[in-house]
Amino acid sequence: MERIIKIVKELVASKTEFEWFEFKENWFEAKVLGEYISALSNAAAINNREFAYFIWGVDDKNHIFTGTNFDYKLDVKGEPLEHFLARQLRPDVLFTFYERSIDEKRIVVLEISAASKTPTSFAGDRFIRIGSSKVNLMKYPEREAKLFEVLRSEAMSLTNVESEYQDMTFEKLFTYYAGKGISLKPETFKKNLSFVNKEDNYNLLAQLLSDNSHLPIRVSIFHGTNKASPLYSVKEFGNTCVLLSLEKLLEYADVINIVRANEEDRKLSRKEELLFDMDAFREALINAFVHNKWVENNAPMVTIFSDRIEILSRGTIPSNQTKEGFYLGESVPVNPQLSDIFLQLRISERSGRGVPKIIDTYGKQVFEFRENSIVVTIPFKWNNQPGDNPRDNSGDRAPLNATQKKMLNEIRNNPNITHPQLSQALELKRTAIQTNISYLRDNDYIKRVGSNKSGYWEVIED
Repeated sequence: MERIIKIVKELVASKTEFEWFEFKENWFEAKVLGEYISALSNAAAINNREFAYFIWGVDDKNHIFTGTNFDYKLDVKGEPLEHFLARQLRPDVLFTFYERSIDEKRIVVLEISAASKTPTSFAGDRFIRIGSSKVNLMKYPEREAKLFEVLRSEAMSLTNVESEYQDMTFEKLFTYYAGKGISLKPETFKKNLSFVNKEDNYNLLAQLLSDNSHLPIRVSIFHGTNKASPLYSVKEFGNTCVLLSLEKLLEYADVINIVRANEEDRKLSRKEELLFDMDAFREALINAFVHNKWVENNAPMVTIFSDRIEILSRGTIPSNQTKEGFYLGESVPVNPQLSDIFLQLRISERSGRGVPKIIDTYGKQVFEFRENSIVVTIPFKWNNQPGDNPRDNSGDRAPLNATQKKMLNEIRNNPNITHPQLSQALELKRTAIQTNISYLRDNDYIKRVGSNKSGYWEVIED
């Protein structure tokens, strides 16, 4: 699908108008349009968007294509409209008109570059968007200060900050894409994925998705309910392509998500349930990766206590977002290009269901908004006492989930079984096999007798 048409359809599919795009049918006032360009350009900068859009031919209430008779080639007092607008915009900001047909309706699209370095003004005045309203920026000093702050730190984005590591390789990324049925072309992938700047140097986005991200991503496990408790272990999932880091973290969560017996209100049989809701955990973790403020060279943090998991994402709600909108799932990507890649790979849907899913499972109280971070708390479905091992709430050994029980049976039936054979028998990826084998060994279910090459597995029975 052609780029402009794809963008228009995505914007029309949005339930509401955001501050960086506007719909009209046939409206036109030359001077006010210039003010809109100023407002939309500045709004795009605040919202970390590369472009803003003014679109004719769409009903602004129900987002239906109506078509338009607006003529962007007209003259304003003997001067072409584009010249009239460009002459009064400061600093010079790139804007382009496009004419397209969608559903047999004529559509006109004005694509406007985001403000850069200084706010965009028209006829000497600076404008901004508040909701769907265009207002003079001088009347809102706090938003003006915010805009200047954003523009001063404009370089601090995944695509604008040059990576200090330029000797990158991307074998894992190519393999990951191939596993999703998408073929990357060596000659074009850097440009298509926005990995390089104008000088053809790699940026932070490229670093995150390279074979070595140079960013640690750790899971800390404590014997208790706070960080003053004894530290059980620290597991490393970073320093690789963040797509693999995310995949390994989700696999590890599946390993520790053990089945427990719920004896409450027991009558005829006991009820077995997982330690935590895996769908809610997955949504929280993906959101943490997509919206993390990676430009500060800090990764999300996962901390496991005896009674809960905490997922911390660096950064706060975007300036154009509200808590109400956040809870409703009106997502505003902090890292648009990374979000696009997650969408392309079907890791996330961008449907806005993530936060509502978590709230539906655990309630709004699991979200904590700190000064420089957002924390999601996933509670466990048992009541632990301080000092309990989060992986062992009863008995001498940590319990097993269904996958681990199957693996143990495979090993019991064939002590010489290999990792590839386990992978085939259990239909699991290699990393999941390694993670579960480590769990069985660490919790004294199996041990290796002899070397890795010529030895065998011994099951340690109760």
